[in-house]
Amino acid sequence: MSEAAEPGWKAAPIVIGEERLGRGRIVFDPSDRQREIGRVVEASAADLDAALVAASQAAPDWDATPADRRAAILERAAQLYEERRPELMALAVREAGKTIPDALAEIREAVDFCRYYAARARADFAKPIELPGPTGERNRLELHGRGVFACISPWNFPLAIFTGQVAAALAAGNAVIAKPAEQTPLIAAAAVKLLHQAGVPEAALHLLPGDGPSIGAPLAADPRVAGIAFTGSTETARAINLALAKREGPLAALIAETGGQNAMIVDSSALPEQVVGDAITSAFQSAGQRCSALRILCLQEEVADRVIAMLAGAIAELRVGDPALLATDVGPVIDQEALERLEAHAERMGRQGRVLARATLGPETAHGTFMAPIAVEIDRLDRLTGEVFGPVLHVLRYREDRLDAVLDEIQQTGYGLTLGIHSRIDETVERVRARLGVGNTYVNRNMIGAVVGVQPFGGERLSGTGPKAGGPFYLHRFAVERTLSIDTTAAGGNASLLSLTE
Repeated sequence: MSEAAEPGWKAAPIVIGEERLGRGRIVFDPSDRQREIGRVVEASAADLDAALVAASQAAPDWDATPADRRAAILERAAQLYEERRPELMALAVREAGKTIPDALAEIREAVDFCRYYAARARADFAKPIELPGPTGERNRLELHGRGVFACISPWNFPLAIFTGQVAAALAAGNAVIAKPAEQTPLIAAAAVKLLHQAGVPEAALHLLPGDGPSIGAPLAADPRVAGIAFTGSTETARAINLALAKREGPLAALIAETGGQNAMIVDSSALPEQVVGDAITSAFQSAGQRCSALRILCLQEEVADRVIAMLAGAIAELRVGDPALLATDVGPVIDQEALERLEAHAERMGRQGRVLARATLGPETAHGTFMAPIAVEIDRLDRLTGEVFGPVLHVLRYREDRLDAVLDEIQQTGYGLTLGIHSRIDETVERVRARLGVGNTYVNRNMIGAVVGVQPFGGERLSGTGPKAGGPFYLHRFAVERTLSIDTTAAGGNASLLSLTE
């Protein structure tokens, strides 16, 4: 159970008892660790078992609920989200450190997920698909929920990804156990309250706050869980996959969206001003805490000096501070652990490479987990040993005759989430795109902010299993397929032939 301390907004009890709230863990604002914004009581083993029992019992009835009815409930939830937009934005700003534009985008994406998956449920789940067959036989295929789905969501999109996972699982006919990130339980509790208010049965949707070892790992190990939707680190996705493979009982589905070592390739035909604007947005919006964020800016030597000079000037203009202020460009990173890890990486990059520019921090950031955005030039890609999840941009120069070698190095990282290409030469764009197996490629624009239903989002290899969130095939992974074949001659022939007219 979670409770937000924002004026005028309290999250209702979901699973954990109200009487335990006073003993709950305090949730602090990452922009000011002295500011308490709410409390969370994390679920116990008994809470987890009770939720699984209830969800397992509720799943068949929820799956039997007509898809049109499930869709209407999600559409009602989208409406409620919009009606409570100010409160949800306030939680996103204070609990997750979102700037105001990012918080607004968060609400819009969550709403889009609800409406899009409602539309897909009507299109794919509302009635059987009639299949061809010989005369005298009728064949059809139906989609049904798998049972109980566990949705394990991250803190960087605590409403949008949380809602997207839950809405998809519900739309496909599953009961849901939702485990939000430890850092952002309050906005998850607010979302679940609204989903219940919209008509999702309480037994079909349970919120279990807690950490990975206490909640996530037991969910992966429990045979009552028919599938897991996970967004987070590649390492955790591997652990979940291993746990699912080891457990007894039915084989479970895994939908994993993980990180990326995302690159932007810039050739000498690119427009420098556009490159710099798109690189700043892609690398530093949301304090670089996006799976899709730009990590490696690859500049052809002929334009590198000019782009770097402009990039340094743009970084110097970034304002880092309280995300609740409209003047703020970059808010805090999520917590002290993330800050220490990022600062250690930046210090190592400064020794191994060359610091090109770094923004400044004012005295107002003293009590928060703020990191000044930084750009560092490196001499080779293998300086990076894994994903760097924060406002650190690595710049790599390349000669035109070494472009293929650079592409090979990017491919060898094993990631395949997002790719940016800045070039006005169509042959170069196609050459780069064809060499790299990447889920989402963006040409002559920024690399973040995928739009539901327009730019389905998800990666390959180390970056995820697919299918893509916000795409036409996403709900199918939450479902099982069942066919029915009927010999109509057993009833005296094919009745459909009797309706034929001369």
